[in-house]
Amino acid sequence: MSNYKEYKYKALQNPEVKAEYDALQPEFDIIQTMINARNQQNLTQKELSERTGITQADISRIENGTRNPSLNMMKRLAKGLNMQLKLEFVSTCNENSEPYNNVKDES
Repeated sequence: MSNYKEYKYKALQNPEVKAEYDALQPEFDIIQTMINARNQQNLTQKELSERTGITQADISRIENGTRNPSLNMMKRLAKGLNMQLKLEFVSTCNENSEPYNNVKDES
């Protein structure tokens, strides 16, 4: 096991650290998804910047977690990645719950 994994495992044994880590998980997920999508398309931050009109510096800040993007900015990033932004509310009551979707299928 790597030193980081060992450190993370030990740190997460502390309930306060675990609670804070869990609270930040949605941000980590968004950041990692964005980085993965950009890397899968072999795009640099600069190229994504040119596609979206968002500065490369802002893209870097989003990816390193020091900038919280607006919903509008996330839509621009998704469009620049030729993707659709999808937002879900998932119940915390039941681990097996499906995402809540209030859109009615009228077909």
